[in-house]
Amino acid sequence: MLTKKEREKAGQYLLEGFHLVEAALYHKKDIVELIVSEDITLPAHWNVDDVELTMVTPEIAKALSDTEAGQGVFAVCRKQKLTEALKGRTYLLIDAVQDPGNIGTMIRTADAAGLDGVILGTGCADPYNPKVLRSAQGSHFHLPLIQMPLLEAVHQLKEQGIRVFGTSLQQASDYREAEVEDSFALLVGNEGSGVEEALLKETDNNVYIPIYGKSESLNVAVAAGILLYHFKHSFKNV
Repeated sequence: MLTKKEREKAGQYLLEGFHLVEAALYHKKDIVELIVSEDITLPAHWNVDDVELTMVTPEIAKALSDTEAGQGVFAVCRKQKLTEALKGRTYLLIDAVQDPGNIGTMIRTADAAGLDGVILGTGCADPYNPKVLRSAQGSHFHLPLIQMPLLEAVHQLKEQGIRVFGTSLQQASDYREAEVEDSFALLVGNEGSGVEEALLKETDNNVYIPIYGKSESLNVAVAAGILLYHFKHSFKNV
C-alpha cells in the first residue's frame, strides 16, 4: 500500500499519524487494522477494542513512514467503493492536477464548503497518495471521491440540470457575474495548462478571478476555494 499500484490491487490505503488515525476511528467500518510501533502509547480516549491491532518494531514503523519524523501510528483503511452515478447537486471537478498537496487541499476545501462530492479526471494525483491524505486532513471520510472521465461527468451533470462552470482566462466572465442557482459544478484544471480545451467547450459558462497584482495566476487550490465559497454563498441567497 506504499505505492499506487499496491493500493489499487489491495483496495486499501495507509493513513499515518495521530490526527488522521483518530479521524479514521470515527469511521471504524473503513478500518482494516491499526499498526502501532512498540514504543508508542496510544491516547487513553481512543476506543480500539473492536479494531485489529498489530504491534511492530520501531524499525518497521520507520520503514512504513512517509515522513522524516514519523509518529509510529498507522491505519490501514478501505478505499471508497463508488459507482459513477452522480446523485448530488454540488461538485468540484478536477482536471489533471498533479500536485498531491493541491489535490488534498481541494478535497478538504470541498468538504468544508459542504459539497456533495469531488470528481477527479485523468492525470490527477492519486487521491490516496500520502501527501494528499495529509493535506486533506481526514476529509476522505466525509464526501465521495469519484474517479471518472470528466467529459462523461460534465454530460451527466448537465443532463441533471446542474450548471457546469469552467475556469479559464480566455472567453470567460468575471466569477462575480455568474448566475448560480441551487446546484453547480466547478471545473478546475492543471497547474500549468489549465482546463483542457475540449472540456471548456462543454461547460455552461467559464469564469475567471481577476488578478490585481503582477502574478500571472492564482494557485489552483486557492482559486477553487474562492470560487466554491462564492458559489455556495450566491445560491444560498437566491
